[in-house]
Amino acid sequence: MTAALEAGARATGRGLQGTPLSATLSLVMSQCCRKIKDTVQKLASDHKDIHSSVSRVGKAIDRNFDSEICGIVSDSVWDAREQQQQQILQMAIVEHLYQQGMLSVAEELCQESMLNVDLDFKQPFLELNRILEALHEQDLAPALEWAVSHRQRLLELNSSLEFKLHRLHFIHLLAGGPEKQLEALSYARHFQPFARLHQREIQVMMGSLVYLRLGLEKSPYCHLLDNSHWAEICETFTRDACSLLGLSVESPLSVSFASGCVALPVLMNIKAVIEQRQCTGVWSHKDELPIEIELGMKCWYHSVFACPILRQQTSDSNPPIKLICGHVISRDALNKLINGGKLKCPYCPMEQNPADGKRIIF
Repeated sequence: MTAALEAGARATGRGLQGTPLSATLSLVMSQCCRKIKDTVQKLASDHKDIHSSVSRVGKAIDRNFDSEICGIVSDSVWDAREQQQQQILQMAIVEHLYQQGMLSVAEELCQESMLNVDLDFKQPFLELNRILEALHEQDLAPALEWAVSHRQRLLELNSSLEFKLHRLHFIHLLAGGPEKQLEALSYARHFQPFARLHQREIQVMMGSLVYLRLGLEKSPYCHLLDNSHWAEICETFTRDACSLLGLSVESPLSVSFASGCVALPVLMNIKAVIEQRQCTGVWSHKDELPIEIELGMKCWYHSVFACPILRQQTSDSNPPIKLICGHVISRDALNKLINGGKLKCPYCPMEQNPADGKRIIF
């Protein structure tokens, strides 16, 4: 291209038929050729800089990411019950797809993997997704029907889902303007069962009726029209419905993936140290992790008891034991406190028979 530009520059003094060009045209042609040449040189320079940066990205990926992570888990883990392990993995994937609302994908996976899933297992996910789809369309009817039918069980969970659904429907009526005032007042009767626990919120909603003719969007109650209430009700419904149906809010697959993201870098460092120091046998790779994985309170599925005497977390081999006096310690602590066949509680002066202690299961 450079040679062509130079040839063009040499030809600027003559036209296509060999006739001389005027001085003005010759100057314009020279300037155009010079500008094109400068542009091409600038593009080549920019491309060189970009190519240099892109090549460094590949080196950074190779330096910071270990492509071989299979060594973290021993091959023998999958040999013993390979078919059962595959079924467990497939079931976790199917459950995740159902929970995410990808029902057709889940059905296809079940057919291709020859996995039989009972209708009783599918039904809760089908119902939840149907209601969530309606909520995303700002349709409260299916969720309200579900909440009313499960009112007693929701009350046992101290859930405020039904009240929040009625509250959102009331706000939806308020957004309709003065024409919906009578309908909103009539619907306010649904708040009566919740008056004791949600008195302040009900007072705020009823006070907003004063500004209905002037427009709520320009009143002190404009926050009631915030669209964030719809996202909040979807989250509340998902959490309370999963609690009522005995399901986790996060699917087992997503929790496992999050755990792996947290644990994998640390496990790779531990493996490298073990290999470097030749400490084989320290970590067997099976049924244990040498680190604690903290995923936050949303992933706490059961209670954990730590012995106040030995400061150790209890386990199946060292369970918590309730003494006659009501205090709870671990079995190892109980055995250490036995003196002459008797046990004196470390928290109160009561003396008792160690055999009278009862195991507690959380």
